[in-house]
Amino acid sequence: MKKEIEIIVPTDWSAISLKTYMKLQRDLKNYEDTPEAYEPTLLYHICGITPDIMSSLDSDTLNSIRKDLTSYMAKTEEYELQRRVTIGDVEYGFEPNISQMAYGAYLDISKYESIQLDENWTDILSILYRPIVKKSGALYEIEKYNGVEPWESDKWLSMGMDFHFGSFFFFSRLSQDLLNSIQKSTESQTGIPHNIKSILVKSGKVMHQFQHSQKTTS
Repeated sequence: MKKEIEIIVPTDWSAISLKTYMKLQRDLKNYEDTPEAYEPTLLYHICGITPDIMSSLDSDTLNSIRKDLTSYMAKTEEYELQRRVTIGDVEYGFEPNISQMAYGAYLDISKYESIQLDENWTDILSILYRPIVKKSGALYEIEKYNGVEPWESDKWLSMGMDFHFGSFFFFSRLSQDLLNSIQKSTESQTGIPHNIKSILVKSGKVMHQFQHSQKTTS
């Protein structure tokens, strides 16, 4: 007697939550010295296919699943930053002006050695995305920063990876823009600003975080 199995294959990153993605990354790291474990681990976390089910699938079905996954899994940098998102009954807005971010928020972000899609990522999001208290068209004002409680960060775990990749790679692009701007500025100016030390201390650490994150995220 044949047993019918329903397999749901996500067609884009929006169907995969951060919680699932982080579990996948942890297991892939555990099996990084075992290349043959890559595909079973991927299929288990993304499609719910256990090793015993995988071994029972015919080659055409497996190839079809592989084709569906490879059609989008490498396209992580195509997503844009979502400045406003709604979770439950609350609408959150991304920090409207990074250059004028509250110093306490900057300090809390800068305590991380790098910015990556890891266990610290949800805390960083809770610093940058805060409840919207006033809005007019595309403009909005967010709640003042008063620190982040541990339980506040859990809400980001259910958000799709389209949102998370958009936020993460926004930082990568910002990092590159900052580096290019500084290089052009130093080439065209002979004078050195009087507050250069404080500028480098503040900008240098953040840029180091962004550069490190680019090297460690594929």
